[in-house]
Amino acid sequence: MIQTIELGLDTFGDVTDGSDGKPLQAAQVIRNLVEEAVLADEVGVDFIGVGEHHRADFAVSSPEMVLAAIASRTRRIRLGSAVTVLSSDDPIRVFQRFSILDAVSNGRAEVMLGRGSFIESFPLFGFDLNQYEELFNEKLDLFAAVLTQQPVTWRGTTRPPLKNQSVYPKTESGRLTTWIGVGGTPQSVMRAAHYGMPMMLAIIGGDPRRFEPFADLYRRALKEMGKTELPLGVHSHGFVGETDAQAREDLFVDYKRMRDKIGAERGWPPMTRADFEREIEHGSLYVGSPETVARKIAATVKALGVSRFDIKYSAGPLSHEKMMRSIELYGRKVIPLVRDMLAP
Repeated sequence: MIQTIELGLDTFGDVTDGSDGKPLQAAQVIRNLVEEAVLADEVGVDFIGVGEHHRADFAVSSPEMVLAAIASRTRRIRLGSAVTVLSSDDPIRVFQRFSILDAVSNGRAEVMLGRGSFIESFPLFGFDLNQYEELFNEKLDLFAAVLTQQPVTWRGTTRPPLKNQSVYPKTESGRLTTWIGVGGTPQSVMRAAHYGMPMMLAIIGGDPRRFEPFADLYRRALKEMGKTELPLGVHSHGFVGETDAQAREDLFVDYKRMRDKIGAERGWPPMTRADFEREIEHGSLYVGSPETVARKIAATVKALGVSRFDIKYSAGPLSHEKMMRSIELYGRKVIPLVRDMLAP
């Protein structure tokens, strides 16, 4: 069942090019990101998610810091991570940072927990990649215990145990909205259901409808575990332009640079223009005019029954100016169109 749809934006704080074609300093990228979020708030976007990375092509290593700055300049948009790499962090500190963000934003904070798409944080913070599974599973279990906001007694193998330990500050409402980001394995889906957390599907390639079995598994597992229905979301790449042709032209070169750089690290072949066009037409790249993007979002929402859809609007060196225009079109045109298309 489709609940009231929330439409958000995500960014990883990609290091963008300036007007001279050279990469901007990370400090300027972060200041620009805050301005992008302020605009998103003004034009009616429901959520802004900021990713965590520890490498040269992304500017944000501490999403909570950026989100706190955004909180001070916005009034309604919800604020979260996309994602917080829990495996290489401390669950108690993560909760504390987001409970403080929740306080300064008057209850607008969310955290999305995940493994992340890169591994640089493991050697940086002294964690063993051979414990990849164990670290995430144990730290998620501890975070779930902390989320109750009651004294925690917990034991694992990756850190000292806790006995009747309270964690401060607690949130004002007594709850912190916590999502689990899932790339698409049954085990990850069952983990989200087990902990009773909303699930965000990261769909970054191929037909979104191939994730229908995961959406169905999540709902079925919640029901069989006696848990209430929870939000289900989708995160995918996208860009909004005045027309289909203009959006594709504005995005292609920068999207290809980003995709090929990461692809070279992972053994992927370079992306061709035909690959790009195919992903727009038949895959999970939401690019085009407001009407085109709205139709594609609405189709995905209907197919998967999701209650939130987030577009990752940044794309490698894609300029701040182009992203600002895309955000404005998304908020002022795409969001109203999607809601009209999904109205009963």
